Parts: sequence; C-alpha cells; structure tokens
Amino acid sequence: MLIGELSRRTGVHTHQLRYYETQGLLEPARGANGYREYTDDAVLTVTQIRRLLEAGLSTQEIAFLLPCATGATPDLEPCPELLDTLRARLRGLDEHVDTLNRSRQTLHEFIDATERRVSPYHPASGSPARQPAPA
Repeated sequence: MLIGELSRRTGVHTHQLRYYETQGLLEPARGANGYREYTDDAVLTVTQIRRLLEAGLSTQEIAFLLPCATGATPDLEPCPELLDTLRARLRGLDEHVDTLNRSRQTLHEFIDATERRVSPYHPASGSPARQPAPA
C-alpha cells in the first residue's frame, strides 16, 4: 500500500509517517517509481508507535522497544534492557512532575503574598481604585 492509504487506515498524517521512517521506526520498500510501499504489517506497527508515544516515550526509545512489541496494545515481550528503559523514562517523568509541582506551589505563594498586599482601595487587578472627586 502507498503512504496515503497507510495514512487513511491509521489516521496518522503522511508527514508523521515519513518522520517515523527517518527515525527508523518504519521501513517501507520502494517501488520502481520510487514511491514508498508498505505491507499490511505497517498498520500494526504505526498503531504500536502511536500507543508508545502516548506513554511519553521518545522515538529513540520506541526504536529500541519496537522489536519487543506484539499486538496493537502493544504487549511488550521481556527483551534485554526493556524494563530498564521503561523505568528510566518513568523516573524522568516523575522528576518532571515534581518540578511542575514545585513551580505550581511557588506561583501559589506569589499569588497569595500579592493578594495579601492588596488594600481595600486597590482592586485585585493591580490598578488604583478611583477615588471620589473632592466636593
């Protein structure tokens, strides 16, 4: 099948399929006319790639794990270093979540401190309240 059909069958844009090829995740044959030709197995491979991307894995990590993938879910066979790669990625995500939580807490502290400084004559918007004109 040509790239357009693979795109229709998987719901993945052709430019993404080409990117997967450059990353070594898809290996189409080339017809005499130079067009990419995919086997029916490519549909399953693209489905696996998409699911692994949803898990937050990079294309480099997926290239390493893809030979261990079976089925559309995909199920991962216990290949060498598989768990080490997945655990390393999870550690990285946990560290990122921790950083985001610290940033969130710091922003809350700035907001709270700023709101405590707002006087009744100055609305929370930060602009001075209009004072009545002298009579």
